[in-house]
Amino acid sequence: MQLEILRSPLSFLRHMLGDLPHERELAEFESWWQAEGQHISDATDRAGTPWLRMFDRSCRRIDEIQFAPEYWRAVRKGYQAGVVWRAFDEQSLLTCGLLGYITCFYDPGLTCPYVVSLATAVALDQHGSDELKARFLPQLLRRDDSVWQGATWMTEIRGGSDLGSNVETVARPAGDRWLLTGDKYFASNAGAELAVVAARPEGAPPGVRGLALFLLPRRRDDGALNYTIRRLKDKVATRSVPTGEIELRDSEAWLLGSREHGVYQILEVLNLSRTTNSLGSVAIAQRAMAEAAGFAGQRIAFGKPVLDHPLLHKQFAERLETLQDAFSLGWEAMQRLNEVWREKSPYSDRYQLFRLTAHLAKYWTSDMAPRIAQWAMEVHGALGVLAEFPVERWFREAMVLTIWEGTCHRQILDGLEVMERKGAHRTLFEHLRGGADSAEIEAIRRRIDAHLALPATQREAGAEEIFRDLAVFVARATRNVPVLA
Repeated sequence: MQLEILRSPLSFLRHMLGDLPHERELAEFESWWQAEGQHISDATDRAGTPWLRMFDRSCRRIDEIQFAPEYWRAVRKGYQAGVVWRAFDEQSLLTCGLLGYITCFYDPGLTCPYVVSLATAVALDQHGSDELKARFLPQLLRRDDSVWQGATWMTEIRGGSDLGSNVETVARPAGDRWLLTGDKYFASNAGAELAVVAARPEGAPPGVRGLALFLLPRRRDDGALNYTIRRLKDKVATRSVPTGEIELRDSEAWLLGSREHGVYQILEVLNLSRTTNSLGSVAIAQRAMAEAAGFAGQRIAFGKPVLDHPLLHKQFAERLETLQDAFSLGWEAMQRLNEVWREKSPYSDRYQLFRLTAHLAKYWTSDMAPRIAQWAMEVHGALGVLAEFPVERWFREAMVLTIWEGTCHRQILDGLEVMERKGAHRTLFEHLRGGADSAEIEAIRRRIDAHLALPATQREAGAEEIFRDLAVFVARATRNVPVLA
């Protein structure tokens, strides 16, 4: 059993992927986290919700989020390493995904600002006018402390899954820009210099077809605040990303792309985040297993380390297999995203393949991570529930990633839709030929086709079992495929 690969994220990545791009830079990034970053992360988690300073001494609204200076050093470390700019320099998301994995092993909360900043930059580059890109994109791609952060704000008080019904923010035209009025209830990376925001233009039809995507800066042209933060959320975890309630009151914004394709642009943003969330879930599970293995190797019970007892030894082996399967599925989704992240609607069959893979990966990895983290607490016995030891944190962090960017329930339903309407499972099976047994492919294809032929109520009610089986099938079919080719 190769438990030594759990000790660091880079060890695990080398085991799974072989030679890594920019390995020296990745090793330097990991070394910084080991020497300094993890201590900053621990302190940030213990400190809890940061303080929101709403006014200065002259009673002017400033909405400054108060973290320790060390926190901001940690935030900027990832931007300097290339969690955003490398995507544009390399025209690839793979190195960004690897940097995100290392970050999430040490601090899942910080992965969120990096991912939403990347999603903001990609949406702006894909759908912004030349003037908007020239004005705002360079700030997101800086490599020093002046870098701007991005954010993706969709969710409102009534929830996030049913965007067509729940987005009440209204956009009205005002010359060369739009004015947005509404409230975003669960807005991560509050305080960001730029955000992409879902809103409904005045007169647009109801439902998701009436939504559009807008680029919203933190400050107006005159320097005044363009949005305000009502309060910050007191979360059980991911405390290194400030999540708040955002008030938009005639806030200046620019339309990204066309109004008619707004829903597609919104989903592009969400699906990028879902893919990186999948890898983050695996990183959390690896961290929890690493903590459990370290403890079980030195805890003596009945005359020997508990790790050497047959039952626990077998449990470690089983979970290590699950972890590797989960990474294979998450990395498969990242590879498929890397093929199509420059596509625009109307999308190719390969894009629909990516969508299905992303839903499978987000569903299965985020369901797996809290189960492994809970088990890691159990390995520690009573010590596992004590806040002074690190393992309970990874259970808290894993529970947040289950909910971010759509729950498991949402992924199943969206995955079902892309199979039913776009036939993405057929493209998937063609893609897997050569990496999976043809008879096994045919067997699961028949199961899916039979399931899709059921009446709608039965089709939805019974979807989880077949969706889970498909996720496991794809994970194991891709595990031995060269993944950095």
